[in-house]
Amino acid sequence: MVSSEQVTTGLDAVASRMRALAGVWPKDDGVAVFNRVYLTVTEEVGRRLDAGCFPDERAAITLDVRFAERYLSVAEEGPVPACWRPLFQFRRHPGVRPLQFALAGINAHIGHDLALAVVDACRALGCEPDDLEDEFEQVGDILASLEERIREDLMPGPDLLQIADPLTHLLGAWSLERAREAAWSAARALWALRELPDLTEEFARRLDAAVGFAGRILLTPFPG
Repeated sequence: MVSSEQVTTGLDAVASRMRALAGVWPKDDGVAVFNRVYLTVTEEVGRRLDAGCFPDERAAITLDVRFAERYLSVAEEGPVPACWRPLFQFRRHPGVRPLQFALAGINAHIGHDLALAVVDACRALGCEPDDLEDEFEQVGDILASLEERIREDLMPGPDLLQIADPLTHLLGAWSLERAREAAWSAARALWALRELPDLTEEFARRLDAAVGFAGRILLTPFPG
């Protein structure tokens, strides 16, 4: 079970680790672009926790920390699973735009890591996925509220208008809402399969590969 002390310090700890990574990578590094976005989300979760927006703070922080640790374990140590591989492989590609890096990271983290984090949190808290649905939705709502700002901040400027239309077409094919819905379904399926390790492993492996395929498409290079 998760102790009160772990709950209190966990969110600050993962935010500190993201800031440490930001100090190591160049600003235009593709993983650094996603890291900045994720740090913004984590800080917003912290502000809302301080404001009392989460009725069950312990559950919200446990889910958020387990979720963040999935990304941080890849960013700090590896190995890099299929869902994250396109972003790490293309992180310095000159034909990939910052918005593509950001959304490819969100795709990997929501599409794959979130489902596994729900299962991690359920095990830590001794509960069922349905008991975390409110926290799941609230964290997702924070991401949704920031997504439009992310798109506006990272969209190419006037000097790149020649690629703006195809870029908009490509990135418009990915939906945060659909990714959230799929993550919730995957979390429930993984939980239902938890007593069948072979099927659980196969399901998780196929989810990882499918999300990685989508990430590779999101990182299609455009001419400079």
